[in-house]
Amino acid sequence: MSDPISVLFVCLGNICRSTMAEGVFQSLARKPPYEGLIAKIDSCGTGAYHLGEEPDDRTMSTLQSHGITDYLHYARKVDPSDFDKFDYIFAMDRSNLEDLKRIQRRKPNSKAKVMLFGEYSGTSKAEVISDPYYGGRQGFEKAYEQATRFSINFLKDVFPDVKPPAL
Repeated sequence: MSDPISVLFVCLGNICRSTMAEGVFQSLARKPPYEGLIAKIDSCGTGAYHLGEEPDDRTMSTLQSHGITDYLHYARKVDPSDFDKFDYIFAMDRSNLEDLKRIQRRKPNSKAKVMLFGEYSGTSKAEVISDPYYGGRQGFEKAYEQATRFSINFLKDVFPDVKPPAL
C-alpha cells in the first residue's frame, strides 16, 4: 500500500461548503476500510471573511442529522505552504479553483494536485458545489449529498484495491 495521502477542501469563506466536505470526508476516512490511508484532512477559504469562526450552524446541523457529530473546525485562509503540505487540494467551484491556481503558479514546484472536487461527480460532467450561505436548508443538504458522492468516488479512484463500505 502507498503512503497515506493528504487532502484540503477549499471554498470562499471556509464555513459552509469546504467544512461540509471536510466533515464528510473525515467521517469516511476514519472508518474501515479507509482508516489509516489519509494522513491529513483540512479545509480553508480563499477569502479571510470568517477567520477563527466555527462552521455555519446549518453546516453543523446537516452533518449532525447524517450522524457526523464529532466535527470541529475553525475557519482559516489558504496559505501558500498548503501547496506543499497537501497531495490534493479540492476547490468547491470554478472561482475558487482559479484563485487556487493563481496562488499555485507562484509555487511551481509544489506537490499539490489542484482540481475541482466535482471532477469526482461520477458523471462525465464536473459539478460545482454551489454556495448555500444565502439560501435555505436544501442548499446544505445538496452540498452534503455532493460532498458524500464526490468523497466516495475520489476514495474509490485513489484506492482502487480497497473495497468501499456499503452505504
